[in-house]
Amino acid sequence: MAKHVQNLQPATELVERVQTGVRLEKRLLKVLKAVAELKDITLGDLIEGMALHVFEGKCPFDADTVQQISDLKKVYGLTLTAEASHHLKEGAANGDDE
Repeated sequence: MAKHVQNLQPATELVERVQTGVRLEKRLLKVLKAVAELKDITLGDLIEGMALHVFEGKCPFDADTVQQISDLKKVYGLTLTAEASHHLKEGAANGDDE
């Protein structure tokens, strides 16, 4: 008797994406780009996935990725935490646009 293997991949959803100009804290963007690179996905895919998980009250990352993010935060000097959210004030640009 043949064993039935269930496909665990969700059905592909067709979506319409739009280009957006989002301003982010510089070090935060560096960490996000590095995480996307680690996962071999685009920055947009990373942000979409994070948002969809958080909207459902789920953590978007497993324990290994959370540790990698912690390490990347140290590499890029990101000391901001969730507590800083909505309390950030933009300073003068220093001319370093990475």
